[in-house]
Amino acid sequence: MKLLEEGAELDGFRVGGCIHYGSMAHIYRTKYAHGASDPGFPMVMKVPRMTAGDGAETIISFEVEHQILQVLSGPHVPRFVTAGDLDRMPYLVMEYVSGRTLEHWLEQAERPSVDEVVRLGLAMAHAVHSLHQQNVVHLDLKPANVLVREDGSVVLLDFGLSCHAHYPDLLAEELRHAVGSPAWMAPEQVVGVRGDPRSDVFAIGVMLYQLLTGELPFGSPATAGGLRQRLWMDPPPPRQHRPLLPPWLQEVVLRCLATEAAQRYPSAAHLAFDLQHPQQVRVTARGEATRGTGAWTHFKRWLRAAGMHYQPSPLPERQIAEVPIVMVAVPHQDVSDATLYSLREAAARSLGTRPGARLACVTVISSGETSSVRDEDSETSVHRRYLAQLRQWTQPLELPGHQTSCHVLESGDVAQALLDYARGNRVSVIVMGAATHGLMTQRLLATVPIKVAMDAPCTVILVKQTLPFERLVAPSASALQPQAD
Repeated sequence: MKLLEEGAELDGFRVGGCIHYGSMAHIYRTKYAHGASDPGFPMVMKVPRMTAGDGAETIISFEVEHQILQVLSGPHVPRFVTAGDLDRMPYLVMEYVSGRTLEHWLEQAERPSVDEVVRLGLAMAHAVHSLHQQNVVHLDLKPANVLVREDGSVVLLDFGLSCHAHYPDLLAEELRHAVGSPAWMAPEQVVGVRGDPRSDVFAIGVMLYQLLTGELPFGSPATAGGLRQRLWMDPPPPRQHRPLLPPWLQEVVLRCLATEAAQRYPSAAHLAFDLQHPQQVRVTARGEATRGTGAWTHFKRWLRAAGMHYQPSPLPERQIAEVPIVMVAVPHQDVSDATLYSLREAAARSLGTRPGARLACVTVISSGETSSVRDEDSETSVHRRYLAQLRQWTQPLELPGHQTSCHVLESGDVAQALLDYARGNRVSVIVMGAATHGLMTQRLLATVPIKVAMDAPCTVILVKQTLPFERLVAPSASALQPQAD
């Protein structure tokens, strides 16, 4: 299909200048002609290439994007306007989002700082998690398809190779070979398994690796044999290219790039959690490594990969539900053993036996508890003391397959601090006492559980005291009561 001429009219739209010449589509600025109502945002028109030399995937990907884009919502995708008739003139009209793609950072002479890479990775993880919550897996994440707004948030572009769990997978039905961008394609995509949200986590890992090192972890394979190598091979550790990288960040990146999907982060929300809380990342030998995996290990993996059977993943939203981030709000003063026991039991039930679930134990202290100390070291010691007490409380909950972390927040508004933490960390379940943060002051703070339950972005479980403690005449001192230094 030849380029549309600037100023031409098509179905009530006036075509503007072409702003992108792609291998599968051209993109033009556009607006309504003849004074039609303004949608309130700038628009672009995406027209697929359909020349004699283009493959079938061009038109199929257009149908896929048309099918998916109109059912997506939220701040991480362009807003859909309308589409043209495939039999007459195919096109998509959608919101034009200003910003810079991730390619901007990769084209710079100097590598971005660690803090900037973490910020970009966190924004990507939040955007991808929002997509997975809508049962869509992108499957073609790469720097050109990640747009960063001025405020730092990410918008994902180009859903032509994506998969929606509730719609027929046209690409899987029509094409029998792996489809995607080879440098960013996950191992399971190479063998034709589509729809696993952990494939997008792999692609984020590739982009983080690029940002940190300036290199692609698996190069740019041009053959099927080159693509298949990622089924058993690890990339060189980023610290081999950039020795001063913190081990925790290498641990995160290489976990994203694990050959088996089950060894990666179970959801993009879990990846975001580690990027947001580096001090909670458990660094293994993988994070400390400065040399790549040996040939013998790769050979054994090659033998195992030859007989491996890849299974389709469950619905993305179901997979997210199976690996929740559970936050338990633990009172820190004037609280009975009954409440602490009941909270621990409720947290254990929420985690269940689901491997990969994460528990975040949070306590909120008032600003006055640290403002009265004399120096920074004393203030730090207050936080350390509460962290130690939280870790002691969580020990019975630290089971194989679950990750547990402890967090001390400082705020004058307990409810708001808990809500902000839950939103910022994509928490799935909040567990807290029905009358929380102190027996002596529960009348004053009775609105805390109510406010959290009313405004929380997720499920809230309010816990009452249970046997055997409710029959005790006098509650014992709190396990979290701070002791004098």
